Amino acid sequence: MRIILDTNVLVSALRSDLGASYKIISQLPSENFQIALTVPLYLEYQDVLTRPENMTGASNRNDILNFLRYLCSIAHQQKVFFLWRPRLDDPEDDMVLEAAIASQSLYIVTHNLRHFSDRGIEEQFGITPVSPRTFLHLIED
Repeated sequence: MRIILDTNVLVSALRSDLGASYKIISQLPSENFQIALTVPLYLEYQDVLTRPENMTGASNRNDILNFLRYLCSIAHQQKVFFLWRPRLDDPEDDMVLEAAIASQSLYIVTHNLRHFSDRGIEEQFGITPVSPRTFLHLIED
């Protein structure tokens, strides 16, 4: 099954090795799921994760870029041919949704469920927004 990881999940995983976000990242590559990645989503990952406030004391810009290269090497690389904008309140969230639609992902794993909820996404596209903890429960069952 393919999934999209919202940028906030990666930020959370890099900040703490105790949470569900880190557990998801630490399972990569996985037989249970594959992350999908588009160029715009990768560029957002790179922009956000290399900001000084998001780099922990143990990581530097090079470490982050190496991590992102690794993600690219194991991800399903998806091109987006159709834009669904404006669909959500935040254009960055539209980009995440477009990646999920184009890659036929089943889940958007995010800490910002309210950004994707009550928008008809599940009904129209068959994509379910879930928290990292919920996603872990789904793949453990």
